[in-house]
Amino acid sequence: MRLLRAVVLPGLGAIALLAAAGWAVRLLGGDDPREDRTVRAFQNAFGHRSDEHAGATDSAEPTRPREVIDRVTEPLSWYSGVPQTIANGAVWCGVTWLLARDRRSAIAPAAVLALETACFVASAALVGRPRPEGVWRPEPPHATSSFPSGHTAAAFALHGTLADLLERHGARRARLLGPLLRYGVPSAIAFSRVYRGQHHISDTVAGAALGRWSAAVVRAELLP
Repeated sequence: MRLLRAVVLPGLGAIALLAAAGWAVRLLGGDDPREDRTVRAFQNAFGHRSDEHAGATDSAEPTRPREVIDRVTEPLSWYSGVPQTIANGAVWCGVTWLLARDRRSAIAPAAVLALETACFVASAALVGRPRPEGVWRPEPPHATSSFPSGHTAAAFALHGTLADLLERHGARRARLLGPLLRYGVPSAIAFSRVYRGQHHISDTVAGAALGRWSAAVVRAELLP
């Protein structure tokens, strides 16, 4: 009953809210919303040719050096990928157990990713939003719906939980690393997903909300 009341029912509510928000965003802005104009303009300002096809590159100028934002966002986008996130969560479960010897703390990274993923998969399937059109996109997108951003949600969920663990087991270090983990790294990942043409801006906003909510649920249940 506690699991049903504390996790399952709130999770179903989160899915319903995300689906409603996604439908509203598509209804009001369409599948080529105004927010994408800002992204295209920003990409063009840094020399990227807009192209609606996934995997498109600046083939007309193959020898042109890559600009700095491209070089910075590529590893960020890679780091937030599905296999890397799963591995990251597993590693932190092990590290937390070795350092804290507390089972509830040790399962927190896996628990927050499981909760976030369940809500993301269900809401994305309900919304079915296409990826941005007419943008520079150096890597092919995933087949899932663009709304919400799963990479962003996972980043805010996992790194937020890591910040919570740090505050519980290493209070002195949390003053500096806590905000960086909770906001800095996930925000950089969200920016990378938008800049590289993988998501609309509103996708990452919804993903950030899902990730923060997931971390709050796990904090309340496992890290009181």
